[in-house]
Amino acid sequence: MDKSKHKATRRTRRQTGIRKRVIGTPTRPRLCIYKSLKHMYAQIIDDLAGRTLASACTLELEGESATKSGNSKAAAEVGSLLAKKAKDAGVSQVCFDRAGFRYHGRVKALADAARKAGLEF
Repeated sequence: MDKSKHKATRRTRRQTGIRKRVIGTPTRPRLCIYKSLKHMYAQIIDDLAGRTLASACTLELEGESATKSGNSKAAAEVGSLLAKKAKDAGVSQVCFDRAGFRYHGRVKALADAARKAGLEF
């Protein structure tokens, strides 16, 4: 099996296990992330209603982070932007869904920035 296919399969398996345990409710929605090689995406989702309450990604950033969108600094800015949008939507507590990605690097930077900006998880 090709190494990249095997890596993707393992991440999908981890993601399935996480999604069994982490469910977004109206009082505590789910903060879901996705990272590609170039960009970082984050959404706050109410699974019971089936709607997205707030979202942010590196495509929305301006300045130096917009040109270098695949690094931890850009991920931290996405976390801050998402926390601001969540506050505007009336969300203060979330449960974190890392979508099978390891909790380090860009994922950790986004989570720490969101916590620092006022989200609780």
